[in-house]
Amino acid sequence: MALRSLIVMGILNGPSLQKPLAAEDDSGGHHGNTGLIQCGEYSNQVLPDGRCKIVATLPQMDEQRCPDMFRCTDEVSYWLHENEERKQQILELRELIAELQEELRNHRHRIKVLELQHEEKNSRNSTVEQRVQELEQHYNEASTLQHIQATLLYDMQAQIHNISLLTEWVRRNPGCLVPAEMRSQQEMHHPDVKHAKNCPIDCASIYYNGIRRSGVYSIMPSVGGMPIEVLCEMDTEGGGWTVIQRRQDGSVNFTRTWNEYKDGFGDLNSEFWLGNENIHKVTNQGDYSLRIDLEDWNNKHKHAFYQIFSIEDEANDYRLHVDGFSGTVEDSFAWYHNKRSFSTPDTGNICAEISHGGWWYHQCFFSNLNGVYYKGGRYSTKNRKILGPDGIVWYTWKDTDYYSLKKVTMMIRPRTFRPHLSP
Repeated sequence: MALRSLIVMGILNGPSLQKPLAAEDDSGGHHGNTGLIQCGEYSNQVLPDGRCKIVATLPQMDEQRCPDMFRCTDEVSYWLHENEERKQQILELRELIAELQEELRNHRHRIKVLELQHEEKNSRNSTVEQRVQELEQHYNEASTLQHIQATLLYDMQAQIHNISLLTEWVRRNPGCLVPAEMRSQQEMHHPDVKHAKNCPIDCASIYYNGIRRSGVYSIMPSVGGMPIEVLCEMDTEGGGWTVIQRRQDGSVNFTRTWNEYKDGFGDLNSEFWLGNENIHKVTNQGDYSLRIDLEDWNNKHKHAFYQIFSIEDEANDYRLHVDGFSGTVEDSFAWYHNKRSFSTPDTGNICAEISHGGWWYHQCFFSNLNGVYYKGGRYSTKNRKILGPDGIVWYTWKDTDYYSLKKVTMMIRPRTFRPHLSP
């Protein structure tokens, strides 16, 4: 179908626009999308003189005539108006995009600032952590130095105490030589030794010095060490006995640690253990014998005597050497405990843990003279320990592990000791 062109000139402001036109139908309404084809298309452009040129191309009608141009002008005006709105929307969108871009830049800047702050915090945290580690290291070093200082101070105090003891020893024994210059062991045990009066190394020495009364005295074992106080028994079987253990009333707890049994504990005027280290020093300066006096709750007395007695040093767990039994009670000590190591509850020895004492245990004992003090002797059934007996036991006394003795005294003296006969 041939098309006719119509040029409409007018003063219209707006950019070039090309849109399909919709024409009214005979009923005065608008078609849908198909009505856009009946009015054709239009375009516009700005002329040099500022006016706007609009070109509309309209299809012919069925009657071989052109449609009424002016019936489409409303549509043209509508689309021009829509074009202005679209233009305004585009401007608004551009402004919105510009604002969003500005906000995006702000967010990126804030993210960068946060990243820098995070890096700074990490750096500070790393510095603080490093500082804490340095402080911990300084603290550990200071603790070590403090421990060393405390140890040195303790050693210094111990040395001052030892010097005081030696000074007092020399004051009381002005003719006594220092330990390194003491006479030989055999001379010391002989009653006619020239210097016996000056340097007592046990209670036998004190006896030979003319002191025949039982009591607490100071001795200086020739094996070495410092002066120690001991209880001397001068009445039993001629005297000269150095008491190493005594139980009599249960006033002292004998469930002690290894170090306590090593150093000794208790009261020389009551119940005590002289100390494994002291017993070792005394018994290793010569040949010694052991006497054990026992008393039950009926005031019955018995004793056991051993010709040979000594214990080794701590490196060998104060191993026991005892032999040559005689006495008024059957042996419950040497035959079973000889050559056994000393143990206490804190050493991991199950027998020491069960028996609650320090002793030369051997699966576990036939004698347990450092056990728990049970008044009355026999254990009642409710007081018996689930794991086994733990009293002051001498098995052959009543052929039972469940009888605890009333009194026990262990004492030593040189085998060569000879008491002076009274005139």
